[in-house]
Amino acid sequence: MNQPTPAIVAQSAVRRLPRLYLLLLCIAYVLPGFLGRSPWKAQDVEAFGYMLQMAHPGMGDSLSWLKPTLLGSPDGNLALLPYWLGALFIRMAPAGWEDLFARLPFMGMLIATLASTWYAVHALTRHPAAQPVSFAFGGEAKPTDYARAMADGGLLALLACLGLAQLSHETTPALSQLCFGALLFFGLATWSRHRVRSATAVTVGMLGLTLSGAPTLALLLGLGGAGVCAVGQPDPSQRRMSMLDLGILALVLLLCVTTAGALDLWRWRVVPHTLLDLHRLAKLIAWFTWPAWPLAVWSLWRWRGQLSRAWRYPHLGLPIWFVTVTVVATWFTGLSDRALLTALPAIATLAALALPTLKRSLGALIDWFTLAFFSLCALAIWVVWLAMQTGTPAKPAGNVVRLAPEFVPEFSMAAFALALGATLGWAGLVRWRTGYHRAAIWKSMVLPAGGAVLCWLLLTTLWLPLVDYGRSYAPLMAKVSQATNGSTCFQFAGISKAQGAALIYHAQARLLPLQAPQDDCSWLIVDRANLPLLSAKVQSLGWTEQTAIKRPTDKSETLVIFRPAQPLITPSVESSR
Repeated sequence: MNQPTPAIVAQSAVRRLPRLYLLLLCIAYVLPGFLGRSPWKAQDVEAFGYMLQMAHPGMGDSLSWLKPTLLGSPDGNLALLPYWLGALFIRMAPAGWEDLFARLPFMGMLIATLASTWYAVHALTRHPAAQPVSFAFGGEAKPTDYARAMADGGLLALLACLGLAQLSHETTPALSQLCFGALLFFGLATWSRHRVRSATAVTVGMLGLTLSGAPTLALLLGLGGAGVCAVGQPDPSQRRMSMLDLGILALVLLLCVTTAGALDLWRWRVVPHTLLDLHRLAKLIAWFTWPAWPLAVWSLWRWRGQLSRAWRYPHLGLPIWFVTVTVVATWFTGLSDRALLTALPAIATLAALALPTLKRSLGALIDWFTLAFFSLCALAIWVVWLAMQTGTPAKPAGNVVRLAPEFVPEFSMAAFALALGATLGWAGLVRWRTGYHRAAIWKSMVLPAGGAVLCWLLLTTLWLPLVDYGRSYAPLMAKVSQATNGSTCFQFAGISKAQGAALIYHAQARLLPLQAPQDDCSWLIVDRANLPLLSAKVQSLGWTEQTAIKRPTDKSETLVIFRPAQPLITPSVESSR
């Protein structure tokens, strides 16, 4: 017998969110941040460097598609698939378009994440235990309409998460792990309805996670999720998991284990922590998953009647398992926000389960808080942009000059038009939300999702030149090229992989490890932070310091350029002697 459900929803409250508006909202979130910028520091440009090395083997380091290297060092993430995809698209790119083409598969990954989350929530809320209470005289929400409205709410909750914005628009293994984790979540959620489609999604998801540097996460999520599906309370309208289903899952698990072993993707990555780090973890979760986590906590409280046997109810057991495993993985792998990214679809699912249980007063509180928060953020973005263009107000303009010296603002009519249109759209959304209209269970997530999309779009239109100047290596590499008379060959020592990737891309440079000066490679670049350890060796090989170039927006990052201490003897001079 099902435990009591706290959801009390009438048919009038599950009206459909207009698909055109939902599609426009997703487009306004996906495209900005991928277009019109250079690779950003540090993981973004580093991953791009691996892709460039794989796409153009003759540019420097020895290359193997099974062992990607950059500056002679292998990838610490042990990710292969995202680099393969990026390198393949770079090979198809016209000259000068490599960075944009490398982002195309990652755009597809973000779209797949959004779609997988929607369909996963739709499938989980079709389960009888997740359905609302039946009314004595009818009028309760129909199962299909209820599931669709809940899926709309879940997608809006995912879009609203603050931690999703930047990391989902970078070309890093973190985005591929998010995508394949969402595919795995979707496949397990729909297994009892569509065996072939779900098995395909589970296979792609687990294998994709394995090839994205997370084989242990893939096995844990797959094993636990399969266990929830196997022991969960069956839906009378659906089939139970059979021995064939278990056999398919076992084969998928075996495939992942074999693939990870064959490609040497297993690594022990446990980072020791103290109890004080619990505070850091709590802070990370609090801001990264805002505003979904308060709703997820409320959902666990309101559905507590089923929580004691959550493994019997897939709509609770599956997202709880995904969140638990991902949070534990975040703890053991160094409290990284990138590790926590994979939990967002499951957290959004739990947040959606809170929507049919919210009281009107709590829903109003969410609306007014998000209205004030995102409106103030949007206003601040506009004020700073106005200060950059006109110098007024003086204080924001002075802050920009101080934080981004040498930055020259530029006006783009296209960016201004997009930002103005998004702002007017936000005003229309606020007017609609505060007006009189029929209730809908997804209405409490409209302002959070719309506000998050608005602020992200404003940042990546009005502020894009400033953000790109601050986070890109292009200004630094332009100074390096100027100081070295446009040289396209550098020796290096003690520089980061991100700096090396920036030299390869922005300066079109060939990089060689530190050795004696050569006639065709007569410049040496060293990161000042590592110079004390290398100074003696650099001098012994015949180098002398030429100049030091600071990154304009980061005083702690300085590249020191060396030239030969003695003039090089050219072959022509030797032959004349």
